[in-house]
Amino acid sequence: MNKLPTATALALTGVSALSAFNAQASNKLEEIVVTSSRVEMPLREVATSVSVITQEEIQLRGFSTVANTLRYEPAISVASAGGPGTPTGVRIRGEYGYRTKVFIDGIDITDNSATQSEPNFGNLLSGGIDRIEILRGPLGLPYGADAGGVINMYTAAPQAGLSGGLEAEGGRFGTQQYGGHVNGGTDVVDGAAMVERFETDSFNTRISDNVLRDDDGYENTTLHARGGWNISDTLRAEIVGRTVEGDGDYDECYLGDPTYARTDDCRQKYDQDFGRVALIHRAEKFANTLSYNANTLDREYYTEGFNDYSYNSDFQEVDYLGNWKDSDMLSLVYGAELQRDSMNAGDGDESRDEEGYFLEYQGGFNDDVFLSAGARYTDNENCGTKTTYRAGAVYLVAAGEGEFKLKTTYGTGFRAPGLYEIAYNVGPFATPPALGTELGAEESKGYDAGVGYFATSGWYVDVVYFDQKIDDEIYFDLINYSGYLQGDGESASNGVEVTAEVPLNDMLTLTSNYTYTDAQDFEGEQRLRVPKNMGNIGVLVSPWDGRLQVNVNYRVARDTAEETSGSVDDYEVLDISASYQVLDYLQVFGRVENATDEDYQEIPDFRTPGAAGYAGVRFTF
Repeated sequence: MNKLPTATALALTGVSALSAFNAQASNKLEEIVVTSSRVEMPLREVATSVSVITQEEIQLRGFSTVANTLRYEPAISVASAGGPGTPTGVRIRGEYGYRTKVFIDGIDITDNSATQSEPNFGNLLSGGIDRIEILRGPLGLPYGADAGGVINMYTAAPQAGLSGGLEAEGGRFGTQQYGGHVNGGTDVVDGAAMVERFETDSFNTRISDNVLRDDDGYENTTLHARGGWNISDTLRAEIVGRTVEGDGDYDECYLGDPTYARTDDCRQKYDQDFGRVALIHRAEKFANTLSYNANTLDREYYTEGFNDYSYNSDFQEVDYLGNWKDSDMLSLVYGAELQRDSMNAGDGDESRDEEGYFLEYQGGFNDDVFLSAGARYTDNENCGTKTTYRAGAVYLVAAGEGEFKLKTTYGTGFRAPGLYEIAYNVGPFATPPALGTELGAEESKGYDAGVGYFATSGWYVDVVYFDQKIDDEIYFDLINYSGYLQGDGESASNGVEVTAEVPLNDMLTLTSNYTYTDAQDFEGEQRLRVPKNMGNIGVLVSPWDGRLQVNVNYRVARDTAEETSGSVDDYEVLDISASYQVLDYLQVFGRVENATDEDYQEIPDFRTPGAAGYAGVRFTF
């Protein structure tokens, strides 16, 4: 049965409630974002499609992982092969995760040893994440991003004084999560540190595991620290460091020669360390940041207790970012970076160098027209030189008690083949036709256009149409399992995003979004694991001056294609979370995930957790 009208109605419920709005709140257009151009800008001047998840929203949603936190956002689909620690794909506008850049405090956290060089969301906990900004589409000019977009995460900035906190949570599947943070300093030096421990027995994630039938448990320890030294009024030095240790069980691995028999006694260990040192200069018209970033990662896989293979990768970058602002009519953002990637998958080291340079103009006229245009030059050791572009325009029209915002962007990008993809095609497991195939770069282009109304009293509705295409798509040969090939044709993704937020009064806010995505590969087939129709509708209730907060979110996914079965069933998931501020320094919180106990799959043969409840306490000082 076609349930698209239901999903659409859910997502647009907030729009129909606009006439009931009668509350005092801030205009969404005044929110400051960084991700679009790597410099602070009010949303009213930003042509790209950017959404923000604040610290309050992260804490209230309560999810243990960043991937689950992202599920409520427009145009984002998440597919997980089980519980925490398992492979998890995050797709923006239908593009696979390896086409999206992900950063924490300015550090690229890509796993260059992954099969197609992408961030590891399965081991990324949400603890300590203070803010998430998401840029959608092939518009990441200052990052060298491809068609997916950019996800930028920030931890709490160090501040003068002393503050901190402790929190603990427990719930179904023997889950325990606890941690603490401290933040403090003087006008000269400051610092912040966070530690988090997560443990769960989880559940038997694979349906085909009908022999061992064990729970696939997982544990994670994450530490994050950052500090700064204000050398002068205009010069600051900063350092950031993070370490992640994950250890989890999974199903379906294979014994070595001669049988290659399947077993479900499988285990993986994950260790990632990354950091950044930076020197930041801010003057009246100029701002400059010079930084060194590093990211090392090791993954080990065990079959029935035997370590049968390991991967490791290393990323190093020297990065410069500059900003010159002459006036509201003329501002320039520019930068350069030198990168070195390396990877070892057991068959020897692979490495390459890349350098990139970009320049973007930003300007405005009469406080209602904002323009931007820029270009990026990249020299990749494997793919040669590439020049990519981005241009955007915003036009604001005052109307009633608010403004219409009309925006449009056009951008291009490219993705060099990952080191694993290159190595596989010359390795011992490759066969014709992939054997020896030299992979070139994927090239992308896309545009979006949107209109939104943003009331000074706080409610808004925003509609965006997007259209993006990729030439020379790289894919794994699932017919002959020969290796990686390049598509002879154009893959495409286009659709519509509708987002609305309506504070009905001081205690009640409605949120909703709906995304239609028509994503096709180069052969014209629907891309796997990308729902054509997705929707969220949320209700936030905040009585007693906000001391109690209750959030209810209803999420739907329709028409998802899959390799083995042709599709997976449509599903609807209801989540409920709440927090209560008992004292100024003491908060209790809890949530029920999948409250209706929906039985569904995101990936064939992999279970999803049923209804699960969690509760905890948070102490701050």
